[in-house]
Amino acid sequence: MAEGVAGGGAEGVAGDVELTTLLVAAARAIETHRPDALARDHYAEHFVRAAPAATHWPVHPRDVPDGEADPLWGRLGRYFALRTRAFDDQLLRAVQLGARQVVLLGAGLDARAYRLDWPGDCTLYEVDRPEVFAFKERVLDGLEAAATDRPTAHRVAVKTDFRTDWAGALTAAGFHPDHPTAWLAEGLLLHLPGTAERELFAAVDRLSAPSSTLAYEARLGPEAAAVRDHPVHTATRERTGIDLPALLDAEPRPDTPADLTARGWSTTVHTPYEFTRHYGRGPLPEPDDALAANRWVFAVRP
Repeated sequence: MAEGVAGGGAEGVAGDVELTTLLVAAARAIETHRPDALARDHYAEHFVRAAPAATHWPVHPRDVPDGEADPLWGRLGRYFALRTRAFDDQLLRAVQLGARQVVLLGAGLDARAYRLDWPGDCTLYEVDRPEVFAFKERVLDGLEAAATDRPTAHRVAVKTDFRTDWAGALTAAGFHPDHPTAWLAEGLLLHLPGTAERELFAAVDRLSAPSSTLAYEARLGPEAAAVRDHPVHTATRERTGIDLPALLDAEPRPDTPADLTARGWSTTVHTPYEFTRHYGRGPLPEPDDALAANRWVFAVRP
């Protein structure tokens, strides 16, 4: 369920991993039109409609006959909406406490630079592959040309691959390691091998000044066999062609919260259902739950 893995150009968004980015965008688009929306992203439906592979997907609640009972656009969609809201709030809290650098690792089709109210002196770095930005910028440029939409923060696109020196590309783009930073990895880690996950967090630790924060989505381990047949997964496979369990890295997951604690970070781990109770809306536990192994981690470097 990655946020930041997309192919280049509307014509190039075709593979399973690339489609997951559009899946999140479609869920955000549907959520945006709900009267009780957890988060609103008016850009999301434009990304979905610009990609031929997803033009038939719903972008409004009226396009989902079963509403929130639908396992894909209802339950999984609520999960993405809840995740968006929880991470939005975390980033805005960090900025309110003084951080003026925000780094989105695997930014994908996220539009936080536009849709959230940032201080004028805040810089938001979006880190992702050049192919992602080729598609994203074309859609955003079209919207900016037709309206007055502009980022509310200073937005910097860092076009790099996480298999290369992304940290060097980030600092070359103007990032200051000696300034407090709000980091976010939303969906990225679910598809990375354990070694790559450890290396990523080592780099984040190295680049983080005191008072920096980090929020990310993690997973306890590989999918159990029974979970593969959960309605969320079967509906997603049948309607979008995306086999979500097949996209998850099968290696044992590193205990990154413990690693961060050992590095001096103050770390808390939550289930998504805690935020369902907090915000009053979102998915609840089910038998053989496709979401039960997901964890949202929040860390602060004192």
